[in-house]
Amino acid sequence: MADHRDSQVELTSAQTEKLLQFQDLTGINDLEKCRQVLDRHGWNMEAAVHDTFNENEGQPPVFEQPVARAAPPRMPMMNISPTYQRVYTVARRRPQGWLAWGYFLLMLPFRFTYTTIRDIFMWAYRLFIPDPRRIVRDPLGDVESFIAKFQSLYGENHPVFYRGSYSQALNDAKKEIRFLVVFLHGENDDQSAEFSRTSLCAPEVIDFLGARSLFWACSVEFPEGYRVSQALRPRSYPFVSLICLREHKMTVVARLEGVVPADELIARLMHVMEENEPALAQVRADREERNFTQTLRAQQDMAYLESLRADQEKERKKQEERERKEREEQEAREQEEAVQRRKEELARLRIEKASTIPDEPEDDNPEATKIILKLPNGTRLERRFLMSHSLEDVYHFAFCHKEAPDEFQIVTNFPRRVLPCQSTADSPNVLTIKEAGLGKSEVLFVQDISD
Repeated sequence: MADHRDSQVELTSAQTEKLLQFQDLTGINDLEKCRQVLDRHGWNMEAAVHDTFNENEGQPPVFEQPVARAAPPRMPMMNISPTYQRVYTVARRRPQGWLAWGYFLLMLPFRFTYTTIRDIFMWAYRLFIPDPRRIVRDPLGDVESFIAKFQSLYGENHPVFYRGSYSQALNDAKKEIRFLVVFLHGENDDQSAEFSRTSLCAPEVIDFLGARSLFWACSVEFPEGYRVSQALRPRSYPFVSLICLREHKMTVVARLEGVVPADELIARLMHVMEENEPALAQVRADREERNFTQTLRAQQDMAYLESLRADQEKERKKQEERERKEREEQEAREQEEAVQRRKEELARLRIEKASTIPDEPEDDNPEATKIILKLPNGTRLERRFLMSHSLEDVYHFAFCHKEAPDEFQIVTNFPRRVLPCQSTADSPNVLTIKEAGLGKSEVLFVQDISD
């Protein structure tokens, strides 16, 4: 009991709500059983409800893991002796006339002796050799064999037989919410033969059974028929029972034993069917309501899933937009930081290179040359250098000016040529002004090559 309370305490609020919904849908009063079913289905409400209804109807589970080998259909729960069951018994016909009574009384000792000896012999025989009918190996084959034998004895005009086992007939009748008429043919029984020939094969009985019910039949000489006789326990043959769904069980609502005439058979079956039709109508209504509820819930679940997917898609797009903006902002920050670092680096280089520029020579120095540099924005820079100064000194002079581009090259006007103002791997020594072929006065242009 403590374990049960502990298991209930461990449930989350969502699981508790599912547990109560499952109990309300299935009508199972035992909460622990409801919890076990939901646990077995991973708390999937739809799977648990569907499989519970399939189990009640004798159908295999849909959502649970299938077994490796297909098992025979399980017989639904039965009620063979309800309080409202109708029982009709037709006694054997008594002899008519003195001659018939005389023959009956004359044969009575012989019949009694034969029956007693046969019963004693069969009892002794069964002590050593079990009745082979107790083992049902091929129920479908038994039914087919009986149908073939019935047709050979009574012709092709007969009710439409249900070609399946007794369990299958019960499950189909329960699934379709129909009446099931079961006929058991007695072994070596004259009354069963008379009933089959005069009542079952009557056209009005054939039409009635075909329109109002499923019809299953077998002989007790076959294992399948014998097993059904052990379940229904008839007192005499021929035996007819009427079965329908009542209170979630397949219930034997009528039993007819003996040779019932065709018109009386129809009347009695009709009367019992009319008595039980309201119960079947209620079952149909309940099933339709349950199916409607399941369909509505499935539609609601589908709408919820679609709404959830739409919300998830919106959230995904929003997340992607946020990530894109964050990337762009990050790239912009990185670019700004790179530009700022570049500016700081250039400012440091300008200060550093300014200290390396040689002093300007006097105007009357014979080695002096006047260099005029025109910047891209039109600014003119003018300074004297010695002819022995390198072109790198001229480059640094232009580079240190605040109006100079970050990257540039110095070119002559005519003929136009780019002056090699910086050292390279091929030319580690920069040319002097004189070596570059410049004169006492030169006008040079600063060309911006930065991106």
